[in-house]
Amino acid sequence: MTEGNEPSGGGPTDAGAQRSGGSRGVEPDYRFTLANERTFLAWIRTALALVAGAVAVLHLVPLNWESGLRLAVGFALTGLAIVITVYAPLRWLRVQKAMRRDQALPMSALPVITAVGVALVCAVVLLGNYWS
Repeated sequence: MTEGNEPSGGGPTDAGAQRSGGSRGVEPDYRFTLANERTFLAWIRTALALVAGAVAVLHLVPLNWESGLRLAVGFALTGLAIVITVYAPLRWLRVQKAMRRDQALPMSALPVITAVGVALVCAVVLLGNYWS
């Protein structure tokens, strides 16, 4: 048996496909794979920061807001965190597959969604401070 082949008779790309997103193709340079993973982890950190912000708005920060406004901001931050958490692994997988197939990297709507979501939450926070 040659190195990289699996006992089941699979070729050398079978093991690499399992390691790199489950897509057949050429194993990309490990630096690109690690960069893709770092980007995924950055999105997860962003989601965690949004959840921390939601907890702060709902339970820790002494704001003189109506409970409805606090809930709206907290739910918006949590909802945005959920969207990021669901989309980040899908994005990681799509980029990994594109790199293995030597294709152009797919565009992502996640930065725009995050920017618009954070801008809306900031607007609500600013308006909430003037209305209270």
